[in-house]
Amino acid sequence: MQKFLKSWYFKVLCGLAVFCVAIMIRAAASGSSEVFLAQAVSVISQPFLKFSASVTNSVSEFLDRFANAEELYLENQELREQLRQANEKLIGAEQDKRENEQFRSFLGLKETNPDYEFEPATVIGRDSTNRFYSFTIDKGSINGVEPADPVITADGLVGIVWEVGLTYAHVRTVLDISVEAGVYDISTRDSGIVTGDISLSAEGLCKLKYLPRESGIASGNLIVTSGIGGVFPKDLVVGTVKSISVDSSGLSLTAVIVPAADIENVTDVLIIKSFNGQSEGFSESSGEGGETE
Repeated sequence: MQKFLKSWYFKVLCGLAVFCVAIMIRAAASGSSEVFLAQAVSVISQPFLKFSASVTNSVSEFLDRFANAEELYLENQELREQLRQANEKLIGAEQDKRENEQFRSFLGLKETNPDYEFEPATVIGRDSTNRFYSFTIDKGSINGVEPADPVITADGLVGIVWEVGLTYAHVRTVLDISVEAGVYDISTRDSGIVTGDISLSAEGLCKLKYLPRESGIASGNLIVTSGIGGVFPKDLVVGTVKSISVDSSGLSLTAVIVPAADIENVTDVLIIKSFNGQSEGFSESSGEGGETE
């Protein structure tokens, strides 16, 4: 009890009591006790009225939110569905755009070679451990793709289909030492074989071997497929000559070739599924399109 009498709570209460008594005495002397009581009630009740109004508003807002929760949920689901449909349309439009661009790119090639049967494809995977930039495309046997089908871009030869699944296929590029293509120089008409080279592949280059010792081939000359062997159609652009050297035997020349296609970064390709003069079957032994270890 003594602790309470010494506390600041008790002092405040005493102060309020003294203040109220003084006000009451003054009101009684002036004859305005009713006014005083009304004012006192107003002062005392005002905080409670404000608190009550605040609680009422909060409860009202909570009830409104609860009542509208289902409506908001349905609206949210509807917006999600609209967004999903918009994304599907966007993806479809982008795919159509890319395919149209591919067909426009190869339109001239198709007009020049009406016997070609094309299948557009997109690169869907790359083997990061493969030094020759092999990749996987999104078309397979269900699309009529077969091993040994040539793979090109609008710029030129990329490589050859090597393995085929139902909905995908693996492609080896002209940088691969297992891929060989008969070619010729359109300026000199000298022929040879383009294939990969382990050291050159790191620079995105391949080599042209077995050129005649007396060949007049020069840097900048254009190299195209010869069609010999039936794996690649004739006159597909392969690339340009970067440099020429005499091979180790001293009997022929070897040229370094810069591929016309961007082998390392290609994203969309065209598969030539058939053409006049295409050979039947696919050999994994040495020779054009075969494997030479």
